[in-house]
Amino acid sequence: LQREEERGVEVTWEDQKHINQFSKLNTRVERLEEEYKRQKEEKEYLDDLAMEIELADEDEPIFYKVGDAFIQLPLEKAQTRVEKAKESIDEHVEKLDSQISAIQSEMDGLKKMLYGKFGQAINLEKS
Repeated sequence: LQREEERGVEVTWEDQKHINQFSKLNTRVERLEEEYKRQKEEKEYLDDLAMEIELADEDEPIFYKVGDAFIQLPLEKAQTRVEKAKESIDEHVEKLDSQISAIQSEMDGLKKMLYGKFGQAINLEKS
């Protein structure tokens, strides 16, 4: 009986739009999560770099990467740049986290509606 009920559910144009919207949001969340992961790794790298700079001799210049080149900076300037980069990454990570949460909330609403109509006939979970 359940199989017959699943086959009997008709997919309307509105349903298809909701399914497509869910798919787009899912793809967007995956991309944002990848970016979030990259930013977290960059933050860890900068944390390690800050620790290394603290151990450096104050009189020796620090080689700091800018684009594809390295420039020599005094210790204090290098520390300042690293701290600014960490703050920038923290802000970006917060924005990404907020975007991911908002999109997941919208996806939860679509999931609830689509599972309510289609039940087991649709799969919206990640593989």
